[in-house]
Formats: sequence, C-alpha cells, structure tokens
Amino acid sequence: MAKVNRRNKPYQFLGESIPPGSKQVIELEAAKLYTHSPLSIPVEIIHGAAPGPVLMVNAAIHGDELNGVEIVRQLINAIDPTKLKGTLIAVPIVNVFGFIHKSRYLPDRRDLNRCFPGSEKGSLASRMAHTFFSQVAQNCDYIIDLHTGAIHRTNLPQIRADLSNPETLRIAQAFATPVILDSPLRNGSLRSEAEKSGITVLTYEAGEALRFEPIAISAGIVGIKRVMQAVGMMRMSRKKLPTSVIAKSTSWLRAEADGILRTVVSLGDRVERGQVLAYINSPLGNVEVEIKANKGGIVIGQQTLPLVNEGDAVFHLAYFTQRDHMVEQVVGDFIEEVIDTDLEPLTTGQLMPPSPA
Repeated sequence: MAKVNRRNKPYQFLGESIPPGSKQVIELEAAKLYTHSPLSIPVEIIHGAAPGPVLMVNAAIHGDELNGVEIVRQLINAIDPTKLKGTLIAVPIVNVFGFIHKSRYLPDRRDLNRCFPGSEKGSLASRMAHTFFSQVAQNCDYIIDLHTGAIHRTNLPQIRADLSNPETLRIAQAFATPVILDSPLRNGSLRSEAEKSGITVLTYEAGEALRFEPIAISAGIVGIKRVMQAVGMMRMSRKKLPTSVIAKSTSWLRAEADGILRTVVSLGDRVERGQVLAYINSPLGNVEVEIKANKGGIVIGQQTLPLVNEGDAVFHLAYFTQRDHMVEQVVGDFIEEVIDTDLEPLTTGQLMPPSPA
C-alpha cells in the first residue's frame, strides 16, 4: 500500500506563499497617517509542516490592552513550525492607531470591536474592520481574541463565548480558565461576526489595560496551547486539564456614593450575601458607605482606581450553581499552576492570588 503524503501545501496569504514548516511576517496596510505614510497591521504566519486547521490569535483590537500583545509575542517564540499541524496566524496589534496613542479607540473615537464586519466606504473604523475581517479573519477556522479590562479595571482570567455551539464549548473547556462565561454575541464585535461566518471564536479576558500582568499573560499562553492541542495542531499533553466552571450569571455592583474607595476583597475571592466588599469614605472620613454583595459569588472583575463617583461599576461578580467554595478552590488551584509554569519572566505588574477563605 502506498504511503500517504502528509506534507503540507504552501499557505497563500495576501499574495504571499509561505512554505510548510516556516514563519513569515506580512504587513497588512490598514490606513495612512496625515503624512501619507502607510500604517500597517503586522501579521506573522506560522505555517506547519503538516496539514491542519487555521487558528488566528489576535490582540489589541482595543489599542490599550497590552497583555494580549505580550501573549502573542511569547506564543510566536514558543511555536516550532516543523512540529505544527495547520497554520497559526498571529496578530499582536489589530488597532495600530490606538496602540500608538495608548488609547482604546481609533482617531475617530470609534470602538473597532463594534464595527465588524465593516465596510469599504464607511468610517475609518469601519474600513479598518472591513480590511482585517475580509483579508485575515475570514481565512480562519478558529479565532482566539485577546482582551483585558478597561483602564482602572481588572479581570480575573476568564473565557467568554457562545456556549450553545458544541465546538465552542469544547475548546472553551480546553482553554481551562477557572471561570467560563456563557456570553451572548454582541453585534459589531469580531466574535459575533466571525461566528456568523461559521468560525469558532473564544474571547479571553484577563488583567487591566496599559499593564503587563504575569499571571494573565502566562494563563493566556498556556490556554492557547491547550486549545491548539484540542484542535489537533499540537501533540496532546498527558496532563489532565484543570477544572473550569461555567458561570450561571454575572452582575456588576455599583458605588452608591462619591468618594475614596477602600476594597477589602480581591479577584477570585468568594463572597457571601451581605458581605462588605468595600467602603467609600469622604476625604475627611466623616462619611462612610458600604458596598455589600447582593448574593454569594466569586469576584471576577473590579475597579482598581480608589476614586469613585456614584454609579461607577466597582465589582463584577459571577454566580454559580455549584457551591462557591468549590469555585474558589478552582481559582486558587489555577493561579498556583500558572505561577509554576516555566515561561518568560515579567516584573511590571502582578495579579495576586485570592486571599485564603
């Protein structure tokens, strides 16, 4: 019987041909500056020696979300194309305008992640969205979209996905963050429009804008590799996947007064109904307002700026059908595992493990 040739074919991308078992950086022209100098989105194609699916890992659709940029950089350095099945499309910076200006938005103040699939004749944001979506995203079988919280707001590592799709649920569980949110699709987002095109998408949320946070970065790299194993791009590990828990629902707790915020819980902490999570004081201390949990849950996001106005979202809580202390243990085990992972060192920030119950 003749031996089947499993050698991959060259990958065609933006007019370039990338040989099997190699890497190539391609610049996707996105717009021009006032000087007519081109502004391009850097794309690295890692084309495996053997056939397999096409996965895109992209970051900085919001230009100030830096953890994902570092995740992509380290991921590129960690993947050997001669041992890869399929093709990895790595895009560290989608919103190059926002990245240059350390801003979430584009120069027209639009949110790029509300402009997909975009239009050739629309606004700047719409045109960039169209270019990226039509020329890059639609070439993919899977997408992992990397995000962080906003400025002065941090997130526990979590996956957000439409879990009604069995394949999306499978790879969300393979990523194995401690918490998975069954998140509805939002029109105009990359996740929503890609799903409509039959592409399976995960959104990874972790950390805070304009910061490098080691646990958020390490967890992202480890999770992406697990997904690559699950879809057949990398050799499966014999190590058992950590437990993930799907949140039943989530809600934000808001400040009921203006003042100086003193938080007494951290990301990953289990809280009980009626528990005080923070105090809001006047500068002289003669006024104090408590923020209490409306029901038991786990802290998956919180404001980091100690100044609040009435109505500000301060704590993001997730609620579970399981007993919350079990979920807290999952979070603790996850952070301990990530801390022990042998990845590149970072020293510019720290996402702290949850405090003991």
